[in-house]
Amino acid sequence: MNEVELRQLRCLVAIVDEGTFTDAAIALGVSQAAVSRTLAGLERVLGVRLLRRTSREVTPTAAGTRVVERARRVLADVADLVQEAASGPRRLRIGYAWSAVGRHTVAFQRGWTAAHPGTELHLVRVNTASAGLGEGACDLAVLRRPLEDRRFDSAIVGLERRLCALAADDPLARRRTVRLADLTGRVLLVDRRTGTTTPELWPPGSRPVVEETHDVDDWLTAIGAGRAVGVTAESTANQYPRPGIVYRPVRDAAPVAVRLAWWRDDPHPAHQAVLELLSDLYRAG
Repeated sequence: MNEVELRQLRCLVAIVDEGTFTDAAIALGVSQAAVSRTLAGLERVLGVRLLRRTSREVTPTAAGTRVVERARRVLADVADLVQEAASGPRRLRIGYAWSAVGRHTVAFQRGWTAAHPGTELHLVRVNTASAGLGEGACDLAVLRRPLEDRRFDSAIVGLERRLCALAADDPLARRRTVRLADLTGRVLLVDRRTGTTTPELWPPGSRPVVEETHDVDDWLTAIGAGRAVGVTAESTANQYPRPGIVYRPVRDAAPVAVRLAWWRDDPHPAHQAVLELLSDLYRAG
């Protein structure tokens, strides 16, 4: 089976950008005949006509327009790959499930940009157990529960208080703090895949009624309506303040450990720098 080659995509883009086969040949440093053969080969592989050629101009067909658009992205991705292999990564993606690093998020973003201007930071919300790490959606991940998958390694960067999320008109909202026992018999909304709260926080026989959700917006909507309560890490309150919802510390619940995770056998080159910056932020906070 024939495959599309990068030189064919470069040729197509050059023809469209330069406007003629002659100018494309000059830009690519090849003969006009080579440009014609390369384009013909690409059209054979794809099975579609890509360009309309007249005595005055060359214009892409409808299919050609779509292919050119995709070809530009492919060539840009390859250029990034070459650059990264030669001089290190230019982009760092950090995944998280519900909240990034709470009230430290902005300081982390600005601190990273100041210290590493050549590596662009992206925070990516992925609601999976590995916050996108196992799915390839990110390079590092911020997690608030241990990873049992042996493919990954992690380190604790800080601790966060555990808070109870309540509707603003809930009787418990008038208190400064709540206890786990105050939630016995209530409906507790949890995310078993990524959340930090499980019924095992309560002693047997005094556990709340558990319902499941898989999205923070659904969680907030149900709590705001007074249908349920939630127990979450402090970062959720920082990341998702919402009218009609209050957060109160749970004074007898253990804090939540915040972890940075990475691939054990292929850690991202920036993982140590991220680990140090986040640890410093949590320590100072």
